[in-house]
Amino acid sequence: MRHATVDEGSDGQRLDNFLLRELKGVPKTHVYRVIRAGEVRVNKGRAQADTRLNVGDVVRIPPVRLPERAADNAPAAPPREFPVLFEDEHLLVIDKPAGVAVHGGSGVSFGVIEQLRRARPQAKFLELVHRLDKETSGVLVLAKKRSALTHLQDQFRGRSTGKTYAALVWGDWPERLKVIDVALHKYLDADGERRVRQVTTSHDPAAEQAKRSITLVKVAQRLGWASLLDVTIKTGRTHQIRVHLAEAGHPIVGDPKYGDFAKNRDLARGPKRFERMFLHAHRLVFAHPVTGPEVVCEAPWPVECRALLTPAL
Repeated sequence: MRHATVDEGSDGQRLDNFLLRELKGVPKTHVYRVIRAGEVRVNKGRAQADTRLNVGDVVRIPPVRLPERAADNAPAAPPREFPVLFEDEHLLVIDKPAGVAVHGGSGVSFGVIEQLRRARPQAKFLELVHRLDKETSGVLVLAKKRSALTHLQDQFRGRSTGKTYAALVWGDWPERLKVIDVALHKYLDADGERRVRQVTTSHDPAAEQAKRSITLVKVAQRLGWASLLDVTIKTGRTHQIRVHLAEAGHPIVGDPKYGDFAKNRDLARGPKRFERMFLHAHRLVFAHPVTGPEVVCEAPWPVECRALLTPAL
């Protein structure tokens, strides 16, 4: 058992992210398990994975044994840069490709943040401001200073950022369905995988833990077999867009977790060999955390997504 005192570098950080850095190499599922079991304490009290830490907080960290083989065989993250959409001394905004996790953990040895740190050894500070699913491509913001991180995270929590995604869904999206305001509950399945489901009634056992989630949908193009949507989220819940669209009866094309698996398989084996999820963080608008002006970042459409929408000759 050991105790860690939160310093300025971790002020405002989520408890789970703090522990993942303190317990490098420990499987992410195990970190969440000890949090749920109450073995991790903040100022002697129980805390949740999304608890925000403050300077001076004392975190009790239980002893966790890391298998020697896992520690010895863990590959080092290869240095890698990603297409830059915006950069100054405070921020770095990149275009994340699909299939790349934003950070290591739970079966993933490394992600964007570890690769960028290796590519930029001179960087004294580099942290993710928010997350994108591994399967999602597009705009991803990182902070190069702690002050920028906390200010931007406040904007994300306060819903003052503008996030627009391009999503291709199976079928003909109903024109009348423009707002989805349904609470979501996050949990781990029997295999330790993170999943999310809708909570639509107060009688649901998870009603008290579920969080209100708001998704705005606009049809950009109707293809007959599918609908291209502009999706704006007012809340940033885990898998929010994926679950809301799937529960509306129109799962995202290529979604490996909430999608139509038979159709996804046929599309991957078809002439266009589309093998990813069609969800792209196309546009993000936020106020610069230091200078104040509005920053607008747009990630161009991935080649494979544009090709899927192009009629065969």
